[in-house]
Amino acid sequence: MAERVCIIGGGVIGLASAYALVRAGHEVTVIDARDSLGSETSFANGGQLSYRYVAPLADAGVPLQALGWLLRGDSPLTLRPRLDPRQWRWMASFLGACRGSVNKRNAAHLLRLASLSQATLQQWREDDRLDGFDWRRNGKLVTFRSAGTFELARSKVTDFLQQQVLSAAECACLEPALVGDGFVGGIYTPNEEVADCHAFCQRLAARLEASGRCSFLLGRKVTGLRHGEGAVQAIDLGDEMMPVDQLVIAAGHRSAELALPGVALALYPLKGYSLSVPIGAQHQAPNVSITDYDRKIVYARIGEQLRVAAMVDIVGFDARLEPKRLALIKRQALETFPHGGDYAQAVEWAGMRPATPTGVPLIGASAYRNLWLNLGHGALGFTLACGSGQLLAELIGQQAPSIDMQGLAPRAA
Repeated sequence: MAERVCIIGGGVIGLASAYALVRAGHEVTVIDARDSLGSETSFANGGQLSYRYVAPLADAGVPLQALGWLLRGDSPLTLRPRLDPRQWRWMASFLGACRGSVNKRNAAHLLRLASLSQATLQQWREDDRLDGFDWRRNGKLVTFRSAGTFELARSKVTDFLQQQVLSAAECACLEPALVGDGFVGGIYTPNEEVADCHAFCQRLAARLEASGRCSFLLGRKVTGLRHGEGAVQAIDLGDEMMPVDQLVIAAGHRSAELALPGVALALYPLKGYSLSVPIGAQHQAPNVSITDYDRKIVYARIGEQLRVAAMVDIVGFDARLEPKRLALIKRQALETFPHGGDYAQAVEWAGMRPATPTGVPLIGASAYRNLWLNLGHGALGFTLACGSGQLLAELIGQQAPSIDMQGLAPRAA
């Protein structure tokens, strides 16, 4: 049965949800506080569609490692404690998830969702001829500077058809642009992909508008939800009230502002940064996506630009650019890819990645019979968006989900 669905959030998660719902025959309205779609966390993220590297940040040994990072001037992590109970509750839950057994279980949930997401995007590309967002299957090389971390990563490779363990010389042979020294080896996954997330959002929006089944309300901030008798009855848009039949919250880290009694939204923004570096004919940018594991920096060639993304800053809700953090990223990128692009013309960006303490998103039904959640994807929003949208459409349409929902379904407050 076709439903009328309202989605709060016009980033990649909200738009992928809308696209999956429209494909299934539903009517959709997308509401976003910004005047343009995909203009916040989806705008200039890392661009890597990294379907097999989805392990959560929370893991055994991470708290001790994080303490070491905080003492370094070039740390990939910044923690700025604030007088905010949300930050302390999130941190306490994060520390509780920093166990090897918990990480392994949550990684399995994410891998299951990532596999569905890759298959869903492929289906959309093939069946709907969805294109125009610089998609490529270019492979991903994770490089290591520490022999210890390389040995640990190598010991975890079990499928040698999907992943290849390479020496430092073999890494340089695979990607000649990788001239930065200090690497001891790498792990290459040929089937990983790359694309422009913002362009993907624009293509989805164009297809949705052309479908005749989707409308957009932009520049409209949802200020509250009205509920009663176990359901959401309407949303407040400033001085206007809008009735809803089915409602999806996919508003990134701002989703927590819309929490209702009985709905647990343990979200906190992990601030990240990127540089979009123009590539000219004289430059030597990598064709393979690169993750510098020890520095926690990712590199992806997206069309005619090199996207360099890094950092996890737990600093509250301030999305302003931090010149020192961006300068560090640029310096390290120049060391690794000195001829990768015109760094002097790089476009700087910061985004707030909405993360749960476990790193696993919340997808599905809430305590209210017509309220659905699709949020908390952290740094994996683009990677997991299509699969998350597909699952949500199946659940709203009362169909059996494509994958086991264990670990993904929202928990009661």
